[in-house]
Amino acid sequence: MNKSAIIGFGMYLPSDRIRTADIAAEWQQDAHAIESGLGVQEKTVPGEGEDTFTMAYEAAKQAIEIAGVKPSQISASFVGSESHPYAVKPTSGMVADALDLDPFCHCADLEFACKAGTAGMQIVDSMVRAGQIRYGLAIGSDTAQAAPGDVLEYTAAAGAAAFVIGPERSKNALCRIDYTLSFTTDTPDFWRGAHDKYPSHAGRFTGEPAYFRHVREATKGILDTAECDVKDVNHVILHMPNAKFPSKIAKEFRFTKEQMKHGFIVPHIGNTYSACSPLGLAHVLQKAKEGETILLVSYGSGAGSDAFLFTMLRDGVLLPTDTRTPRYLTYGQYSLRGHAVTAQA
Repeated sequence: MNKSAIIGFGMYLPSDRIRTADIAAEWQQDAHAIESGLGVQEKTVPGEGEDTFTMAYEAAKQAIEIAGVKPSQISASFVGSESHPYAVKPTSGMVADALDLDPFCHCADLEFACKAGTAGMQIVDSMVRAGQIRYGLAIGSDTAQAAPGDVLEYTAAAGAAAFVIGPERSKNALCRIDYTLSFTTDTPDFWRGAHDKYPSHAGRFTGEPAYFRHVREATKGILDTAECDVKDVNHVILHMPNAKFPSKIAKEFRFTKEQMKHGFIVPHIGNTYSACSPLGLAHVLQKAKEGETILLVSYGSGAGSDAFLFTMLRDGVLLPTDTRTPRYLTYGQYSLRGHAVTAQA
């Protein structure tokens, strides 16, 4: 069977940031203990006028430029997110129109907590392999929400990653998708009701029965399916709700720091939800060499994990340098963006 490949990729991160220490100070908490526990020093914050659509557009535009294909050749657009701008008005259709994709375009907005972006990759991969489309876009984009004072406030971030996927025989094919599978259960570790402003979570229950079980099973499942040994994998990207969780899985499977280093981006970005592991992949695709193997395992609360094994078909491609200077917000500025209320409110 013909396989698909990543032809181009792109990413977008807001230039605004807030430091863990500044959030901790607002809630009179121990910043050092929180930084040590979560392994996150700062996170991205969407700027004025930035939302899931604008970030998805920027990442997808870059992906198309890297792919070297005409937008009109792309006939699928799938956007995974927990924070679509509209309850009824598809982000995927907005992206397709804004980028001048083929109007005969398969479009859908996807939701599966933090793995909606990788779900889109699986859909486009299947459509390409089936010959239904030549090129498709899979995007993960989020402006994550967290209740003021909740532990999630330290990590819930914003960003987007996009991938143009097409046939492996394409002249610009960068990274072949060799295997993908999913592991899914009904595990209520994290949720947000239809009329709730912020999500709820089950505290420590989000660990072993949720994240760890699903990521562990998906990782083991794809390595077994591919008959691939841990030591044969060159790069590993695991979903990063914080630094602690993926580090524990890495230790279990004996992934080395060398295998993890390029995709381990959470300490200075935070958890960008649907964009999290896709952003890790976008970083790896800039550094990986021809013939190297990449393992990607996402996680979405509720709960499920998508796993992929990729092979680099040529050396990685550097994305254009982001020349913007990060701007660090005070908690007051952050709260005025609508992401939180002050401690006195």
